[in-house]
Amino acid sequence: MPHEVSYLMTKRAFRRSFLFLVPTLLLVIAFGVGGAQQSPQDLCSPLNRAFDYLENLFYQPQRVDPDEALYNALKGLVDHLDDPYTEFLPPEEFEQFQDSLEGQFSGVGIEITIRDNALMVIAPLAGTPAEAAGVRAGDLILRIDDEFTDGITLTEAALQIRGEPGTTVVLTVRHSDGAQEEIPIVRATIVVEPLDVTVLEDERILLLRVLRFGSDVEDDVENALREADLEAFDGIILDLRNNPGGELNAAIDLADLFVDEGTLVSTNSRIYGNETYVASGASASILNLPLAVLINEGTASASEILAGAIRDNDMGILIGRKSFGKGVFQRIYRDGAFPAGSALKITIGEYFTPLGNAVQDIGLTPDIEVPEEEDAVDAAIAWIAQHAGARMPMTITGEATP
Repeated sequence: MPHEVSYLMTKRAFRRSFLFLVPTLLLVIAFGVGGAQQSPQDLCSPLNRAFDYLENLFYQPQRVDPDEALYNALKGLVDHLDDPYTEFLPPEEFEQFQDSLEGQFSGVGIEITIRDNALMVIAPLAGTPAEAAGVRAGDLILRIDDEFTDGITLTEAALQIRGEPGTTVVLTVRHSDGAQEEIPIVRATIVVEPLDVTVLEDERILLLRVLRFGSDVEDDVENALREADLEAFDGIILDLRNNPGGELNAAIDLADLFVDEGTLVSTNSRIYGNETYVASGASASILNLPLAVLINEGTASASEILAGAIRDNDMGILIGRKSFGKGVFQRIYRDGAFPAGSALKITIGEYFTPLGNAVQDIGLTPDIEVPEEEDAVDAAIAWIAQHAGARMPMTITGEATP
């Protein structure tokens, strides 16, 4: 039976478990060879022997760098998993990863992944040089400057794309319609605020655009909801388009603001088994207006957790295009045996929507589909107008496209 967790009671424990870095990592590695198992010492013995040969026999000894050799060996250890989200991060790459979580870094402002062995844009971040230059969610990056991306890792791609503000990187991309384009982008210091708040339609619709899932997003959204006179609004639009996700606990924090009762998300991992996180009732004092959630192919990860929690609990409707489909989550491990400043990022589990639907490589299908050439905001406004005066939850399935 899955372990059900009251989110209100375990919020701090959950935050420690999934957000904070863990000081130690115990790896138990077992490989079957002719029915026998090798110990970690046996496994590493050929590697040590190979390095001894290189260090003592390679004709240009100055090129033998113990640190680089170790970094590449550790990268090779995880590369065979063929999981783009499981990575060994040397110090520089781990520092950049931490910067991206904080919402400030130097680069062009895109979230990338590897799908079907191709480097793909999950989404250009709002208000960034990449978005302004015309990079789109779902683009395949064929070249970075003059280098082809065949066989590139995520961290290698990120290092090549990032750089000093004011310098230019040229991305050769193939759009979803098959058109190929070279896009020069001037790098800048990227600052992504967690939330943008706008009032639409004569101040009767509150538009909340969530741009980043960090530790501060819950407070920002809660403050926006409590400061607004919701009695004066007909509905709320929650815009998750081109939001590539972020911290898992931040998604659950935010889902807890919109779901009165019921499951927020369920997870399965080797570490914790099956766990179900349920609403705490924190949203009870927030007026449940008709809620339209906007999604597209750049809606991923934490955004899909939030959208799934809202839709499966009949607290809102999904409008737009099918989401990206990242239904796994990672954990960062730092170990005293690793080189200082480095870390191991491991995919440790999968999550499911409250109704038990998988998301990985599937995504969420909107209740109202809006073609790319049309504005999902207009569709959301029309839907809210049809349901003005209603209170969530209500039956929202089977709606016709307005």
